[in-house]
Amino acid sequence: MKIGIVTDSTSDLPAYLIEQHEIQVVPTILILDGKEYADGTGISREEFYTRLPSLLTPPTTAAPSMGDFARSYENLLSQGCDHIISIHAASQLTTIINVARQAAQEFPDKVTCVDSGSLSLGLGFQVIAAAEEAELGLKPALDAIESTRKRLQVSAALDTMEYLKRSGRVPSAVATLGGLLSIKPMIELVDGGVKAIGAVRTTKQGNERMLKLLLEAGTLERLAILHTGAEPRAREFLNTVMQQASQSVPRDILMVNVTTVIGTHVGPNGLGFASVRK
Repeated sequence: MKIGIVTDSTSDLPAYLIEQHEIQVVPTILILDGKEYADGTGISREEFYTRLPSLLTPPTTAAPSMGDFARSYENLLSQGCDHIISIHAASQLTTIINVARQAAQEFPDKVTCVDSGSLSLGLGFQVIAAAEEAELGLKPALDAIESTRKRLQVSAALDTMEYLKRSGRVPSAVATLGGLLSIKPMIELVDGGVKAIGAVRTTKQGNERMLKLLLEAGTLERLAILHTGAEPRAREFLNTVMQQASQSVPRDILMVNVTTVIGTHVGPNGLGFASVRK
């Protein structure tokens, strides 16, 4: 049985992994100054994060269309795939998977849609796990997704709560936390939702808390350092991780400037990580 893999661009997968595993990535939509951009085209992530703080009209985002998903499914089936796993961003935070499920109805018994309960490489690592097991069949691929999700941790130290509050994708209690004395909120994705795990007053303290969380995770099978237009901060964090935890982290660590579609809702200058325990 040949299994095709589809995800959306909030998975933040690097191009070489997409090509290596022949993954179909459906772009989400960034709406900036009234103009729509398919994620990854028209504006670079670096330019977006540079412009974001000074934008007079806040950017917004949108899910792909049913047609976008249907074309990806049709493409894979025409290439000889017997079944498709379509795995997407957390349903509590976006309507993407709902659209994918509607599109899948056009292909009865050919598409299994999976709610990753995560974002960025929290989603991306589940996609890679499925792709690595896809040759063994549908059940091993779905089992790999489930196993990865159970061992997943996605945490972040944001520079401000302003963007999460604006997006409406965070509980009011979490938003209130970020409005106090300009503190910087610490968040984690838990069961598909955003959870506050604390707050700090400085970027340095945020980095230290992130390091503590990562070290407490134990030996890791996969790791990605995530940032929103804050590469120097991310590189400094990675160097510290390698100095203090080189024996418990994988050799290949991804560093990802998070997609604009996520950055719209969390803001610039943030640092985070996605990890999968061994």
